[in-house]
Amino acid sequence: MTFQDIFKSSFLENVTSFSALDMVIALALAFVLGLFIFLVYKKTFNGVMYSAGFGVSLLGMTLITTLIILAVTSNIVLSLGMVGALSIVRFRTAIKEPMDIVFLFWSISAGIVLGAGLIPLAIFGSLFIGIVLLIFVNKKSGDSPYILVVNCADGKAEQMVLDTVKASVKKQVVKSKAVSPNGIELTVEVRLKSSETDFVNILGAVDGVSNTVLVSYNGEYMS
Repeated sequence: MTFQDIFKSSFLENVTSFSALDMVIALALAFVLGLFIFLVYKKTFNGVMYSAGFGVSLLGMTLITTLIILAVTSNIVLSLGMVGALSIVRFRTAIKEPMDIVFLFWSISAGIVLGAGLIPLAIFGSLFIGIVLLIFVNKKSGDSPYILVVNCADGKAEQMVLDTVKASVKKQVVKSKAVSPNGIELTVEVRLKSSETDFVNILGAVDGVSNTVLVSYNGEYMS
């Protein structure tokens, strides 16, 4: 064994086993696709509170996934060790919006495809997904649901409210009714005939009605 063999490092040998040009191209494309995913997410977001941190994490996830796949595809032995190392990772962050899951899988998939060297599939696939999301996520429905909450003093006021709502909207469904010594609280899901909400002012003027609130919701009602 020579002096050179003693200080021979397999770690340093791996430096030359990967093309720097491939790495630069893959990470540059991953940055572009990640930025595109981030912009689509920002454009199509329709939740309650927009999180800029989550949007940036989509960009970072695309880059990180690409980096991991580049390492895995360059060495079979490393790929086996990488699978074992990543299997212990656990994510505890709750996903509040269903569309967030779509963007997470999109970022991961783009990184995997880019890292595998399937550049045309990554580019055209991401463009197609982005166009589909831009078209369908922001598509406004003319039959959007609303929740109407009315506080009535007695049963007479309640009946007048229900009659007025029935004559003013396309569809109505009573979701809940709470009775207390202070009066009656009605929660009604309504579908408007148009974008006009003047009937809410009419309900507020009904004798025995103390409060009227109309809010839009996403169709998921918790009783």
